[in-house]
Amino acid sequence: MRRREKDEVSMLSGPPPRLAPEQGSVPPSSPVNTSPTQQLWPRHLSAHTVPCELGCFVSPPPPNRLCGVLFFCVCRCYVDDKVSKVAWLNRSNIIFAGEDKWSLDPRVDLVTKGQLEYSLRIQKVDVYDEGSYTCSIQTKQQPKTSQVYLIVQVPATIYKVSEDIIVNEGSNVTLSCLASGRPDPLITWRLLNPSAEPLDGEEYLDIIGIMRNQAGRYECKASNDVATPDVKYVNVVVNYPPSIRKTQSSEPPVGRLGTLQCEAAAVPTPEFEWYRDDKRLSNTQGINIQILGGNTVLMIANVTEEDYGNYTCVASNRLGAQSASVFLYRPGTGRDINGSACASLSLWLLLASFACLFFKC
Repeated sequence: MRRREKDEVSMLSGPPPRLAPEQGSVPPSSPVNTSPTQQLWPRHLSAHTVPCELGCFVSPPPPNRLCGVLFFCVCRCYVDDKVSKVAWLNRSNIIFAGEDKWSLDPRVDLVTKGQLEYSLRIQKVDVYDEGSYTCSIQTKQQPKTSQVYLIVQVPATIYKVSEDIIVNEGSNVTLSCLASGRPDPLITWRLLNPSAEPLDGEEYLDIIGIMRNQAGRYECKASNDVATPDVKYVNVVVNYPPSIRKTQSSEPPVGRLGTLQCEAAAVPTPEFEWYRDDKRLSNTQGINIQILGGNTVLMIANVTEEDYGNYTCVASNRLGAQSASVFLYRPGTGRDINGSACASLSLWLLLASFACLFFKC
């Protein structure tokens, strides 16, 4: 198994753009659930004597959305009555200077309680808002700043996965599962058979010379511990030639019903034919052939002496064929043959034992 480079660039890659837009543009916002459900990560930072607090709350992302979003974020900055000027900046861009808003982003506003709090609130936080935010104040002595860095975590989302496939046994198969998220998601594979053990693969799962027991439903899971993992499935069908697994002979008396059975495994489902010597049998008076999936039954009504003997079951599909002999025995004949073989073997073992005792072997 191997890991390959992603052939598509996630929209999450690269440095985040500035919150304060240049040339009058407004950063995109994303629709979110308006009820915050979980505190993601509060962070307390301070620079010099100015405390600054960052609290972010997360809500469930909308369905079928590449990026999860945070509901809102408040960067808190507390000042005292000796401060003459105060401002919020995103990198080098001024967001607020005093109570004057410089940013054109409608999601951004101030949270003030009296004269001691000067906090920045960002609603409907998106990945584009990630970056450094600075609360800058001017006192009579010297300017002071406090910085926080907003990290936006995004749930893992699978945006491309292989379609269901049908292959022939022995073929090489590659399944792909590409996902995005922050942090980068971990991708794991499982074949949902009774053991469901993890497979050795990440974005790409390589199966060399696939076998029939590797057919089934494959699960791709992308997780990054931000939210519930995203899961997709790929169904893999493996074609293979027929293999006759079971036959059932019978020994009906004359005048009674005789049944011969034949069972085969194959994908696609096999077709069956019955032969007596070189003659193909068909549904005629006295003969009835039934086929159900991988099973077939040959029924002979009113068995006669001429009906006893060897019959051939042939299972075939487009990948190959296999045949097996099935017998319609005279009553007692089959048991007599097996019984005679067992009796002969027992007699031989008895004679060998006596010989060994006589020659003291």
